Amino acid sequence: MRRLLILAAAGLPLLSGGCIAKTIVDVATLPVRATGQVVDWSTTSQEESDRNYGRKMREREAREGKERKKRDKECRKNPHKCEAYDGYRAGPDGD
Repeated sequence: MRRLLILAAAGLPLLSGGCIAKTIVDVATLPVRATGQVVDWSTTSQEESDRNYGRKMREREAREGKERKKRDKECRKNPHKCEAYDGYRAGPDGD
C-alpha cells in the first residue's frame, strides 16, 4: 500500500503534463507582471500624448472659430464699432 502511494506521488507530475510546474511559475511571476501593468497604466505613451494634444488643439481652434464668428456677426450689425481682431488665438500662446 505504501509503495503504491509513493509510486502514484512520483508519477503525478509526469501524468499532469507539467501543469503543476506551470502554475508555480505563474504564481511566482504574478507580482512582476502586476507591477508592469501598474506602470503601464500610470504612464502616458507618446501616441496617447499626441492624441490628447491634437484634441486640445481642435478644441482651441473651435473656440477661436466661435469667437471670430460672433465678432463678425457683431461687425456686420455695427461696422463703426469694429476694430482689428484682438480675441482668442488658438495655439500654445492662446491660453
